[in-house]
Amino acid sequence: MKDEEIKGTKAYREDLGRVGTAVKDGVVSSLKGLNEIEAEIVSLVRNTVADSLKVTADVAGVSMNVTKEVMKGAISATEEVGTGLILSTKSVAKGVIMGVGDVGGDVVAVASQTVKGAIKGASEVGADVSLVARRAVDGVIEAGKEIGGNVEEIAKVAVGGAMDAASAIGTTAMRAVKEMLIGVVEGVREVASAAYPKTSPTVTQTERKTSAKPEASTKVKKPAPSGRGKAKV
Repeated sequence: MKDEEIKGTKAYREDLGRVGTAVKDGVVSSLKGLNEIEAEIVSLVRNTVADSLKVTADVAGVSMNVTKEVMKGAISATEEVGTGLILSTKSVAKGVIMGVGDVGGDVVAVASQTVKGAIKGASEVGADVSLVARRAVDGVIEAGKEIGGNVEEIAKVAVGGAMDAASAIGTTAMRAVKEMLIGVVEGVREVASAAYPKTSPTVTQTERKTSAKPEASTKVKKPAPSGRGKAKV
């Protein structure tokens, strides 16, 4: 009996091991598929935006309208297919910024408009505004890094745009978006300071100025004792 129980236990454990492996392999395969889909969306949006802006001289003005239309198209697609807007938001936002960057457009200004459009669209279709905001902000920041833009500035305007769009929806939405985006700009600043150590000379100059102050105060204090000595005589 004991041998049979032991064999049964081993077989049971082996079955559980096979189930775990099957789930792991399935998840890995699904995630790889999602990554490929996201890459395709980024490429599609990027090329579409860039091609649309190449035919106009007013890149700055037209890029805003193109951004709005792209977000509308993405929202309509998610409604039609039945897929959540949250999944595609990051890829769409990233593609917009990269497309505008390809034709020399103002990626900082467009970053704000892209995030605003995503949040407004999320509100209209009843999606989670805070999650869409975070995905959109992550998308524009990631795009900024890849095209060599001013990531810190892009992050600031993206978060600002998110807060503006959320406040227009209501207090609850604004609070949710604010909580979701806490630490985004600070995190980008830390990455920027690590990547660009050129900012250190500014600190050095400040330290020099600070260290120079005691010397000035010492020079001022020196005549005071000698003056008091002469007065006593």
